Amino acid sequence: MNRRALLTSAAATVAAGAAGGWFVWRYPGGAAPAAAEVPTTTAKVTRTDLSNGTQVSGALGYRGAYTVLAQGAGGTVTALPAPGAVIGRNDAVYEVDNRPVRLFFADRPAFRPFASGMTAGVDVRALEENLKALGLLAAADATFTGATATAIRRWQRAAGQTVTGRIELGEVSFQPGAIRINTVTATLGAEVHGGEPILTATSTTPVVTINVPAGQTHLVHPGDKVSVTLPDRRRVGGTVAFLSPVADQQQQQDPSGRGGPVLVPGIVTLDDQQVGTNLDRAPVQVGITDQTVTGVLAVPVTALVALAGGGYGVYRRNGTERTLLAVTPGLFSDTLVEVRGDGLREGDDVEVPAS
Repeated sequence: MNRRALLTSAAATVAAGAAGGWFVWRYPGGAAPAAAEVPTTTAKVTRTDLSNGTQVSGALGYRGAYTVLAQGAGGTVTALPAPGAVIGRNDAVYEVDNRPVRLFFADRPAFRPFASGMTAGVDVRALEENLKALGLLAAADATFTGATATAIRRWQRAAGQTVTGRIELGEVSFQPGAIRINTVTATLGAEVHGGEPILTATSTTPVVTINVPAGQTHLVHPGDKVSVTLPDRRRVGGTVAFLSPVADQQQQQDPSGRGGPVLVPGIVTLDDQQVGTNLDRAPVQVGITDQTVTGVLAVPVTALVALAGGGYGVYRRNGTERTLLAVTPGLFSDTLVEVRGDGLREGDDVEVPAS
């Protein structure tokens, strides 16, 4: 909610209170009588940081969505992972003809066998980067050399494979990183061929997917800090990582027969990624910070009184002395409001309605 809307809302709250006597009338000569018989107490003027924003619903999940396809000649599926399993570099993703297809990290899939005499390319560099990460190769340079073939033979020997110094298409699966199995589409014992789906997966990075009402997207920006309330009421910090430029109208119908609300999807990353690892698809609430001010004077919103001539004031209390001070409200945040005005200091007592 922007500042103008918040101010309007707060003004409405104060005006409603005025109907019960919490209003300051100006009489000829400038004298202001005591407020009507409203029980009061006091609250301290504090110096603090304030922020406001908006709340949206979200769901815990994992970033990215990948489909693992069979490559090469294919064969009979002899082993498959379970949904939820995490596969790391060099782990077996699945098996064909009792041969494990191992996971290597790369931004694009392999498209040819790796062997001596092949032309240089980014796929060769990706292979060499993985062999280097496994401690089998000293450097990666995108060119298949004798050192590359030697590293492959070491890898094959360590994995109990036939040592050839070459890798056939389909013996490794290139994915952007470690994966978490989502669904398994292949069946044990089935024949698979190149291009057929084996399973779907995500990254292992927990995120929150959010849906922001289209009318509130001006309050949400990539880089905004958020507070995520988990199902067990714990809170964890996060950051808006992405907000789609394309809105999505929900398909459910309201009683008038019109379509559902228009929402804009987004992604929030978590400061502590461990909190979301066992809560896949759990609903959460996301508080997105819109505006922040630091080191300002603040009073409870209920301390504000509407002045008949316009504007706002607060009653400062000093023992039995009661002084009306004009103030300019600033940022509203939950139950507090930033105030600026002459004569008001940190630690002063201001009058508020008694609860």
